[in-house]
Amino acid sequence: MSSLVFMALYRPKPGKEEDLKEVLKVHIPTLREEELISSRELLTLQAADGTIIEIAEWRSTEAIEKAHQSAKVMAVWDKIGSLAELTSLSTLAEAQQPFPNFKPL
Repeated sequence: MSSLVFMALYRPKPGKEEDLKEVLKVHIPTLREEELISSRELLTLQAADGTIIEIAEWRSTEAIEKAHQSAKVMAVWDKIGSLAELTSLSTLAEAQQPFPNFKPL
């Protein structure tokens, strides 16, 4: 049951950046309430193209599966999905550099 650090990347749909930021305010608290992530401090960053990056730590590999079974978590993830494209680090211009830099949020 080892922990894993995840990076979640959300590219806001046009005109939805502020709405996405509001939903993200409840994302990590919901994961913590469900006891799915550790108390490690959340790191939230933003790429030049507006993509928001959350970096946090799952409590265990089992927590990932449990998150997908939680109605509370799925409700938040559905809202995120309606406001943003889920993307990968490789799509960011910054990721093409040896030492990428991002704006802290």
